[in-house]
Parts: sequence; C-alpha cells; structure tokens
Amino acid sequence: MSSSILATLSLLLSFLLVHHATGLEFNIARFDPAANDILYEGDAKPAVGAVDMTSQLYFCHVGRATYNEKVRLWDSGSGKLSDFTTHFQFTIDTNGQRHGQYAAGLAFFMAPVGFQVPVNSIGGFLGLFNTTNSDSSQNQIVHVEFDTFANPEWDPDYEHVGINKNSIASAVTTPWNVTYHSGDTIDAWIYYNASTMNLSVSWSFQTTPNPQENTSLWYQVDLRTVLPEWVVIGFSAASSYYMERHTLGSWDFKSSLAVEGPNRKNPKRVGLILGLTIPLSVMLASGAAIALAIIWRRRNRKSTEKLAETAILTSINDDLERGAGPRRFSYQDLASATNNFSDDRKLGEGGFGAVYRGYLLNLDMTVTVKRILRGSKQGKREFATEVKVISSLRHRNLVQLIGWCHDGHEFLLVYEYMPNGSLDAHLFGKKSPLNWSIRYRISIGLASAIFYLHEEWEQRVVHRDIKSCNVMLDSNFNVKLGDFGLARLMDHELGPQTTGLAGTLGYLAPEYVSTGRASKESDVYSFGVVALEIATGRRARDLKNTELEMSLVEWVWDLFGDRKLLEAVDIRLGSDFEETQVLGLMMVGLWCAHPDRSLRQSIRQAIQVLKFEADVPNLPTKMPAPVYRVHTPSVVSSGRSFVSSIIEDGR
Repeated sequence: MSSSILATLSLLLSFLLVHHATGLEFNIARFDPAANDILYEGDAKPAVGAVDMTSQLYFCHVGRATYNEKVRLWDSGSGKLSDFTTHFQFTIDTNGQRHGQYAAGLAFFMAPVGFQVPVNSIGGFLGLFNTTNSDSSQNQIVHVEFDTFANPEWDPDYEHVGINKNSIASAVTTPWNVTYHSGDTIDAWIYYNASTMNLSVSWSFQTTPNPQENTSLWYQVDLRTVLPEWVVIGFSAASSYYMERHTLGSWDFKSSLAVEGPNRKNPKRVGLILGLTIPLSVMLASGAAIALAIIWRRRNRKSTEKLAETAILTSINDDLERGAGPRRFSYQDLASATNNFSDDRKLGEGGFGAVYRGYLLNLDMTVTVKRILRGSKQGKREFATEVKVISSLRHRNLVQLIGWCHDGHEFLLVYEYMPNGSLDAHLFGKKSPLNWSIRYRISIGLASAIFYLHEEWEQRVVHRDIKSCNVMLDSNFNVKLGDFGLARLMDHELGPQTTGLAGTLGYLAPEYVSTGRASKESDVYSFGVVALEIATGRRARDLKNTELEMSLVEWVWDLFGDRKLLEAVDIRLGSDFEETQVLGLMMVGLWCAHPDRSLRQSIRQAIQVLKFEADVPNLPTKMPAPVYRVHTPSVVSSGRSFVSSIIEDGR
C-alpha cells in the first residue's frame, strides 16, 4: 500500500513541477486493427481501414469508438478553457429502406473519464442514455448527433442534426434528409471557441449536395459547467428494431489548452507545490489512513447490501410460506429429484440458469426444475418476480408453479412438467411438426392466457417475454404460457410504463424498443409474431434464410400486399389445413404486429376473430411505418369478403 501511495505522490509532484503541457492532437487517416489508440466497445470494430460501428446483421445493437487517451478540457487552477477542433468522415447507409424503416444514428460525444455504455441504450438512445438517465440532472455529457429516426418522446418530428447537453433531447436542431444522403461520405467539423463559448458543427456531402438543407449548427455553452476537467471523446452509434450501417472513415482532433508551470503569476500552484515538500512520512501516513478508511467503507457497504438482500429474500420466504400457494422444497429434495442436476436430466439452459426434469417421490410427480445460476443478481430478481406473480395466477393456459426453494445460495423453481416441450421445438426443431388443428387450438389458448393476464386478473400483468419457446405443451398439446421472470404488475387504469427494455429481439414491439415502455399493446405485438410463426413455420428472426432478412412480419405483410398470403403457409402442412382459419390467423398476426401501437387490436378482439365472432381486419397492403402518437380510428371492417378474395387469388 505504501509503495503505491508513494508512486502516486511522486507522479503528482512531477506533474505539478512540469513547466509546460500542450493540448492533445492526433490525426487518424486509417484505423489500424493493430494500433491501440482507439478503444472499441459493443459492436464497433476496425474493418478495411474504417470502423464499422454497428452490425449489419442484427437488430438493436450499440457500437462505440473512443480515443484511448483522456483530454483536458479546462484547468481548475486557472479556470482556463480549451479551444478544440475535430474533423471526421462517416457514412450512414440505410440499405434502401423506406423513410422511417431505418434507425437510429451516430453521435460524437464528450463525457467523463470512465463513461460506460448504459444498459438498454439501443435505438434512439444512441448508446449514450437509457430510460433512467435520458434527462437526469446528474448527467455530464455533450454530444452532436446525426439522428436518423424521429422519436416523438424527445425528438423533433424530422430527421435531424442536433447539439445536446446532458439530455437525449437536443438543445438545437436542423433537419437533414438521411434517405437522400444514404451511403454518401459526410465530412463533419466541430469547433469550440473558448472565448465566445460557441460550439458549432458543420458538414458537407461528397456526392449528394442539397442546397435546400442547412449544413451548420451552433450552440453557446460554457463547457466548464457541464463537463469535468478531464474527458473522453469518441463516437457512438446504435440500431434498433430497424437497422442501418454506420461507418467511421477518418478522425482528427486538436485542442489548445496549455497549462503553465509555477511562477509568480500563479501563487495557488506555487503554494500547492510547496505544500508537497512536507515530509513524505507524514503524507504517507495520511494516505494510508485514507486508504484504510476507504477499504473499511467499501467492506461495510458490501456488508450492508448483503444484509439488505438477505432481508428481502427472507421477507419473500416468509410471505410465500404464509400463503396457500406453491410449497417450499429443500435443496436436497430437488437435487435428489434431478439426480443431482445431472446432464442427462437437463432440458435446456438460458442466461440465468438451467432447466431439469425431475421426479418427486413423495408427490409421485414428474416436474420441471429451474435452477438459477449462482451469482446472477438478475436471476435472483427474476426468481422473486416469478414466484410473486405466478403463485397468484390461476388459468388453464398458464404453467402451474408447484414450488420453490431458497436454500443458502441456491434459488430454484418447480413447475408442472410439460411432456411435449415448447412450441418452438415443434415449429423449428427436431420434434414432430404439429397438424393444423393443434396449431389453431394453440393460438386460441395462448390468446386466452394473455387475455387473462391483461383483463381478468385483479391487476394487469404485462408478460414482456411472449415467444414460442415460452409457450409450453402438455401431454394433450394444450398450451401453457410460462416464464414470468420479466413480468410486471400494473394497475388496470395505467398506460405504458417505463420499465427498461427486456425480452427477446424479433418479438419486441417497435415503440417498446425505442422507449422502453412496456404495455399490454407490446404483449399483443409479441403474440402477433408468435401467431405468424404458428402459421408459417418460420422464425421471427432467421438470419440464415435470405427471404427473412427483413423480418417475419415484413415478409408476411409483403405477401399479403401482393395477394399471395397462402404462399406463407408452412409447407410441412401440405394442403391439410383450413384456409379460412390459416388466413384469419395470419391476418390477426399482422393486425397484432401493426407498427402503430394505437392501431393494434386488443387481445379480446383477436380471440373474437379467431373464434369467428368478429370480422377479420382490413389492413393496408403495405406495412406502415411505426407511429407513436395516439390515434382512435376504427380498423375493423367487413373482412370476411376480403379473406374470400385472398383465397380465390391464392388458388
């Protein structure tokens, strides 16, 4: 400990005694994978002299490239503020997608040293914010964004270039036409004048000039009031439910701040240096005392956090044991039931643990045991959520929770065993394909389970992770919706709630991806995707299938627009299906997966259509762009005749 403190003091002393320190300057014309001047995070990676910021193959990703040396923006001793200039080249390629079908943009940012990529910062958050800190007073960040998607939660109603201070909402903006400039190389310059405190940005296009667009923007800001003395600089880009390619081609930067050494004009610095000549023994003793105090506080905090966690779990245990619901098992009981969690009993494995088949001798019952991975805090939270939520639910189409176990560091859940496994194993895996009558019964059963969660129980339950692998099948192929680890309880009168993004890509509603606000409408979207999977036998996201590079919803919607909807039916069904039912299910799937949340049907309406108690919807022939504003139109019309015309055309 003493040697490290001595080294720190020596470094500080040498820094203060140096006569002159210049600003930072670099010029990167080509990004070399072997160089260590750039730190790559997330999806960002060097490629052929440039930086690919986000993947072209996957939804909802973030890439960040930062300079691997911190920048001194201002001097706390003198109050002096630095001028700086940066120039960079980049491209944003929308891959020919229509307006509103690509997202989300690229930004140059300045932030405190150690600034991490926030959790759930995909899409419009550009890898810089999330729902928790998007407008927090604790933020310390300035960025210039080239935004390609107008998010109504915080953006103007146009694609824009913006300058932002401590917020996802831009302080000043100007429109730009991303579609027109897609794939073109953009030269951008950002200047900061310390005297006028003017931050300005300008840009030009190499091959697509547009005289009708503004190509400059400025904002007056004292960076000393926003950012710390030392900052990191770099670029962040993100995709969302929609994708685009972000490429950084070159980057140069120059700052002007020069810190003077000790002289008569700077008595504070002279005094500080003189103070450091106090005998090192005294300073080392003080440093050691401080270090010991920090260590003690950290240990005390960890101990307090552990006690708090133990208290919460004890409270959960007590609450559950007082209830008349699931019973508590010992760890020994469940280890014995699963042959000590042997691999031959393992049914599957996920991010928070594994699932096993077990047999309880005292109950003469085959069960499914979910074992939470040790050390997974998220898994423990899901354990608590799932036990609390599902233990109170009673419905024939929900998986029954039989018991639970919290024993030491072990967290386990015990469910009724589903002999026929999960729906996805039959649709896409090696298990026998399902005939049409079973598939149609599954779709109605799944809708009934969601209706119970949304409308019939005392509180609304938003599942947040409805997907085919969470749809279980009993011995008679009756559907049972499971996995409530991400579920949230909401009052019936409340609208969408900011919960942070959770769930599985391909099943997430576009407004949920963009805002992190879960709702019953986002659950309905997920149901719509599963309904299309049931009818088509295709995955929501299948990157190996070139036909589905767009997404299952878009692929089916395009066939619907061309009056070729029957071509989407799973080929394994042959001709053994009821055309009215299969077309009705796909129409319900598209209606539920409508990009505009306000135009989606409720799950009650979906059930009515599937049971032929209401007409199928009349949908536009082209898939609309996502809209997040409130609408109240009627989308149900005489759809039976339209289905008949599709059947005739399909033949």
